[in-house]
Amino acid sequence: MDPSLHKAAVQGGVASLRKLVAERPGILSSKTPRGNTALHNAAELGHTYFAQEALGVNDSLLLSKNADGDTPLHLASRAGQLDVVDLLISREGALPAEHPHPLLMSNKAGDTPLHAAVKHGRSAMALKLLDAEPGRSHALNVEKLSPLHIAAREGLADVVAKIVSQPWVHERYDPSDSGTPLHQAILGGHTRVVEILLEVTWILDIGLTDSSENNLLHYAAQKNNARLVKLLINRKSDLAYRRNRKLMSPLHVAADHGSTEAVKEMLTRCPDVTEMVDSIGRNALHVAIDSDKVDVLRCLLKYVRGVEIINRVDHGGNTPLHLAASLNRAALGLVLLKNPRVNPCVLNRDGQTARRITERHTVSEDSITVYFWKELKMQESIKCKGQQLPPETKDFSQYVQQRMGTYTLVATLIATVTFSSTFTMPGGYDQQNGTALLAHRMEFKVFVIANTLAMLTSIVVVFVFIWARREQLGLRTRQVVGWSHWLTVIACLSMVASLTTSVYLTVAATSLWLACVVIAMGCSTPVVMFLILGKDLFSTPV
Repeated sequence: MDPSLHKAAVQGGVASLRKLVAERPGILSSKTPRGNTALHNAAELGHTYFAQEALGVNDSLLLSKNADGDTPLHLASRAGQLDVVDLLISREGALPAEHPHPLLMSNKAGDTPLHAAVKHGRSAMALKLLDAEPGRSHALNVEKLSPLHIAAREGLADVVAKIVSQPWVHERYDPSDSGTPLHQAILGGHTRVVEILLEVTWILDIGLTDSSENNLLHYAAQKNNARLVKLLINRKSDLAYRRNRKLMSPLHVAADHGSTEAVKEMLTRCPDVTEMVDSIGRNALHVAIDSDKVDVLRCLLKYVRGVEIINRVDHGGNTPLHLAASLNRAALGLVLLKNPRVNPCVLNRDGQTARRITERHTVSEDSITVYFWKELKMQESIKCKGQQLPPETKDFSQYVQQRMGTYTLVATLIATVTFSSTFTMPGGYDQQNGTALLAHRMEFKVFVIANTLAMLTSIVVVFVFIWARREQLGLRTRQVVGWSHWLTVIACLSMVASLTTSVYLTVAATSLWLACVVIAMGCSTPVVMFLILGKDLFSTPV
């Protein structure tokens, strides 16, 4: 395109255009490398007077297409240039009858100007185009999406309402299509659009599916929106029991996407849907574990009543607990074990329990995996008495070694700190006889006892582990680690008591409120530990 013409089109220079046309009458036929004419540029930028002048010279510019097949009307609709669109629509009558209607023309993607408007959320533009040509609201593009599909997906409620108010042109949805406009509205999470479409009951069959046989509730299950699920189940409850091509129910899909609110709504209204299994025999509990969705698993355990469902085996003979063990989902396995209905004694087709599967893992022996293994062992000892179970084959020696190193380091630090505190007694010493000046105070006696207890327990831990490292890592070593865990906890709490009483002794005389705050902080330390760890605070690491 001539640089002067391009500049005039971009700036909307009508006078410049007239001068260029007078000098070179055919200049408007020139194009940019992307195939845009001056009218394309002016239409996209909203230069109405320039577009009017250009069309006065050459009306056929209205039908010109660029490299993407877009006409000036496409670009103006996409950019939301209402005045330019009014002009372009009004000039359509000046074209010969045999020429195509600009509102009906499609680009290479099969999009009409109405498609372009709704794709870019231009509600006002879409309404204007609908007034000019309402019949194009159902035209399908290359992706087999109509403007109604796209408006529903984008949440353009006013556009959807106007389209469905027009006489319906029946659309057939082949298996290759992307579902109905309702599918798209649900996928976009637009509740108001769904309500509008559901009100027009004569438009759509609510049971229609997409090419993968997903119905509307399958789409709603992907969104954590209880209201959408409620709307659909109230309208057609059997949607909850229909499977897609993978034989997954909407509950399976909700579990896979972590849609907790959708799960709650489905189980409240259709509780027996938990009995459904997919193509490999897995129920929603299996799917929640496979997709690592802890919140969904907790929700399912809360709402599912039957013991058989919780311990159901898939086609491989694996219960949800087996699956948690095989996928090394220790956190989800622990959630399962907290439920008394979960049975750790079930053998899969290979004759393995969940505990045995955990022992065969080659992954690093992290603390949560070991804790899961311990819980499985404990529950087996309680619930599986008299049953023949696979023997224990792994002692998690690497984990024990790591714990020993950690406790040794912590105990050494505590011993060092408490030993140094012995020579810096709070309040100082009497320079004549070397006795502590505050020795008569009860707080001082508490400080001495706590400090000594912290130092001695930490020293015991250090020397016990020096001995343990010389022994073969077996049952006795694991017991030593367990006892040392408690000794380390005692040493830490004693050090907290020592610190708080020491600060109280030196601060109380000048600032009583500060001393009381320090005491309160020290006393709250065990409470905070319990709030964070819960009952796990009282469990030993091996």
